[in-house]
Parts: sequence; C-alpha cells; structure tokens
Amino acid sequence: MKKIKIITIGVYGFDEASFFDALCKAKVDTFCDIRSRRGVRGATYAFANSKRLQARLAEFGIRYIYRKDLAPTKIVREKQAAADKATKTAKRKRTALGEAFIDAYHTECLATFDPQSLLDELESDAKVVALFCVETAPDACHRSLVADKLAKILNLEVEDILP
Repeated sequence: MKKIKIITIGVYGFDEASFFDALCKAKVDTFCDIRSRRGVRGATYAFANSKRLQARLAEFGIRYIYRKDLAPTKIVREKQAAADKATKTAKRKRTALGEAFIDAYHTECLATFDPQSLLDELESDAKVVALFCVETAPDACHRSLVADKLAKILNLEVEDILP
C-alpha cells in the first residue's frame, strides 16, 4: 500500500497568494474538495470558487478531485447552525464543532465512507493529499473528522495547515 500524507486546509484567513504558497510548500499533489457548495461569497475568497480554484491548481500541477460524499448534507449543516446560534458564535469565529453535528456527520457521511475508496481514486504517484473546506480552524470543520478517520483506518500522517 502506498503511503500518503494528508494535510487539511481551509480558505478563511488566507489570501490567494498565501493559500497557493501553503499548498506548494506542503508539496500537495492532489487537492480533495469536500465542500457541499463549491463557492465562497465575496471577492476576498473568489479564488476558492470551484472553476477558478481548479484552473489555478492546474497551473501548479496539482490534481483536483471532488468528494461530495464527504460533504455534510444540509440537515447536518443545520445542526451546526443551531449550535452556533445557541452559543451566539459567528460561523467564521467557531473553534470547534458541536456534538450534534459530529454525531450526524458520522452517521450520514463517515459511516458509509470507505477510506480505501479515496486511495483508489488517487493517481499512483500521489504523495500529499489536501482535504479542503473553508473554516480556518480544523476542529471547527468536518475535514478534521475525515482526516481522523483516514489516520485511524489507514494509519496516515495528518498535518493541519493554518494561515
């Protein structure tokens, strides 16, 4: 079995140059988008909108894959929104996921996710795979849950990249 490294990265807190610089410094060769909606509002993060993002990644020789099966469903996202509302936490200020979100995400997404299916989708020369969503803090994002499962099941190294 090939040994790959997983990195996690969100877009908030980066500008376009520092985001792509971070990917290149980490030697990312495969970018795995696990967002349910592949657009980000506002000009600041327009570079992370799917088509622009894919074009830019291609310029750096980074392959792009989309795993919608790892994106939280609307129902799961609503559980986090309710938790954020209850604690009066702004979405971009969240530092951790709520228990209701974690439980629902495990049930709806991770329970049926076979980590080997992700490995099987990778090119044979893949070495560093980035799990991508938007939140700054890994613990405030479902990408940390995916990374944990990959680390446990496949014994992969995980590194979080922060702005």
